[in-house]
Amino acid sequence: MIDLYLLRYFIAVVETGNFTRAAERAFVTQPTLSAGIKKLEGQLEHQLFERTNRRVFLTDAGTRFLPRAKAIMHECNLAMQAVEGSEDKSVLRLGLLVTLAHRPVGEFLLEYKKIEPNITIEVFDGTEQELVNRLDERSIDYALSLKRSDDLKEALPLRNEKYVFILPKDHRLNGRKELSAIDLREENMIVRSRCEILSETSRYFTDHNVRPRLVYRTSNDARAVAMVAAGLGGTLIPESLADDRVASFTLTGFNSTRDLALLKPRYQLSEKSQQVANRLEKFTRSFWER
Repeated sequence: MIDLYLLRYFIAVVETGNFTRAAERAFVTQPTLSAGIKKLEGQLEHQLFERTNRRVFLTDAGTRFLPRAKAIMHECNLAMQAVEGSEDKSVLRLGLLVTLAHRPVGEFLLEYKKIEPNITIEVFDGTEQELVNRLDERSIDYALSLKRSDDLKEALPLRNEKYVFILPKDHRLNGRKELSAIDLREENMIVRSRCEILSETSRYFTDHNVRPRLVYRTSNDARAVAMVAAGLGGTLIPESLADDRVASFTLTGFNSTRDLALLKPRYQLSEKSQQVANRLEKFTRSFWER
């Protein structure tokens, strides 16, 4: 008999790509997660992952096991929903894109709690793909994320946001509204490793034959902005992440934007849950469009 927590560990490693982030997702230490994966591999008598210094990859056995593991977790989540549906108190399981600005997300949840005081909110952080996977598994009900293709038909469009390049407030280029790649050829660069347009950003500078020196790489957007404010370098961020510690600039010829959306449940809701969903969607649209 395979314990469900081992399946959660396995899926977390697949979705995050390494053991450190998977342990954070599962709220355990890395040694605990590694031991769990080893136990699971022992029970199955097959190696599930190929490990490198930076990432892990599924073996053939792991690839075959993944859809079955997800199916098991999916059925368990359905069973839990059936039990929870019999209770009076409603639960909203909400996924949040890791690159959303903290303050508006906090204000959004604060105001929503005021209009729905009897709803318990469970929050899950994730990348775009992680949130889509969680919706497929029914381990979350909604996700505040991005709509990047027409494939996501179960999505409520909310807001379009541009990207800006930020530098310290006292930078020599401050005062200008727009910068080119050439203007930044001598600047140090901070890399936001979870940026959804990381490849487009790299290509923008490469196409202009500019290769800035990379001085810091982080998955923490707040830390990235803090390092810019400290004068370590510059970086490209969604406009909502900028604060009064940094100066923001438009990049000449860089036209990428992102579309924030509320990704909806991919299953039929009960009548009671549908009423809650309708109020949530109405509130979410009004909050993010203002």
